[in-house]
Amino acid sequence: MIQVINFSVETNTIIRILSLGFLGFVLSMVITPIYTHLSYKGQWWKKPREKAVTGETATVFNQLHAEKHKRHIPTMAGIIFVLSVCLVTILFNLNRSETWLPIAAFAGAALIGLVDDIINITGNGLGVAGLPSKLKLFLVTAVALIGGLFFYYKLDVSYIHIPGIYGNWHIGWLIIPLFVLVVVSTANAVNISDGLDGLAGGLTSIAFSAYAIIALLEGRYGISGFCLATVGSLLSYTWFNIYPARFFMGDIGSFALGTALGVVAMLTNTVVLLPIIGLMFVIEAGSTIIQVISKKLRNGKKIFKIAPIHHHFEAIGWQETKITMRFWILGQVSAVIGLIVFLLGKYI
Repeated sequence: MIQVINFSVETNTIIRILSLGFLGFVLSMVITPIYTHLSYKGQWWKKPREKAVTGETATVFNQLHAEKHKRHIPTMAGIIFVLSVCLVTILFNLNRSETWLPIAAFAGAALIGLVDDIINITGNGLGVAGLPSKLKLFLVTAVALIGGLFFYYKLDVSYIHIPGIYGNWHIGWLIIPLFVLVVVSTANAVNISDGLDGLAGGLTSIAFSAYAIIALLEGRYGISGFCLATVGSLLSYTWFNIYPARFFMGDIGSFALGTALGVVAMLTNTVVLLPIIGLMFVIEAGSTIIQVISKKLRNGKKIFKIAPIHHHFEAIGWQETKITMRFWILGQVSAVIGLIVFLLGKYI
């Protein structure tokens, strides 16, 4: 039986939520010239990779992006939208109690990425790659674990929603490892996807837009406002990051965005929908996993010319802008499908 969806949200509430997105955009625009001046003056150049994501020497990657390395493009620009989202959420959000967890996870992951980016920029005798990958994984996992404990013990959440099958499925303390798995996986998937001008910024804007709608329909106005503040800030960042990019978000941006996206999915009880709404992140991370497995099990043979898959399309001759825009389109389609599944599971 189809139920009538209740859209009785006060106009004033909707205006305030939308205003957070506008504030995020404006504040990011204000911060951008400050960051740009400091980054170019301080020569915060992103250094070329020594190894690809799959562990091999990044020869193909560096050949594909030789022009960018010559241009010296600064990294760590994620600090623009990290500051913007934190300030807008803390100062102006409608329901701060709903946003302590996502904003804490957002800031915690950003701090890890900031350290990684600083090491990448300066070297500091530790190599140009930044923090060791195992250490980064451990630190992001620690942030996710703290969030999972808060989610279970303080927010008293012990169930997940399975649309049209189980309804709310109570899993008790197992919600903690699930929380960690979701957050860490999403953080790394967004980080992997940040490889072409405008790609990660566009895809995360789409995903957070979908979750802003979901949170609004659930009456979680604080979370919806947080998502829209993120979207507004990202649109400003992406304005300057589209080809040819003025700067890159760095790990401070990608880890913060991926971590917050996973937390929002848990808070809205739509974790099952996350692989649909964020399908392109799944494909990006999946292509990397497939490449690693293939090399290990098939004596070094690869499935893709280079992983993740957006670089494979570069290697076979696709223009960077074509890949980015087509991925955006696929991201929009998958987000709409996710919203449809949400509505069907919620109201039918």
